[in-house]
Amino acid sequence: QVQLVESGGGLVQAGGSLRLSCAASGRAFSSRAMGWFRQAPGKDREFVAALTWNGITTYADSVKGRFTISRDNARNTVYLQMNSLKPEDTAVYYCALREGPLYSSTWSQYNYWGQGTQVTVSS
Repeated sequence: QVQLVESGGGLVQAGGSLRLSCAASGRAFSSRAMGWFRQAPGKDREFVAALTWNGITTYADSVKGRFTISRDNARNTVYLQMNSLKPEDTAVYYCALREGPLYSSTWSQYNYWGQGTQVTVSS
């Protein structure tokens, strides 16, 4: 069984930065793809970023150039560095693990989810 625990959320002013972390326990983290999704109140869960087992990345257009996803396989941890934050980035952010090496931007393709961490960007 895999457990994912996110941390690093909080309140930040527009233009600021946050780094989210997601620590994974359980089965072979290094051979799995990881993703970040977010959900704002009243909206559907949306894709943010993902990376393959060997670090190839993909991003939603809305965050490209501002967010960076990375992983540290020695620490079983995936990160989301968020810069130039905007009020529209406000949401609960979830990390997810996919039982396979390749990423997906579809939330239903992921098998395990963290509990979420709140990010609030004030204007």
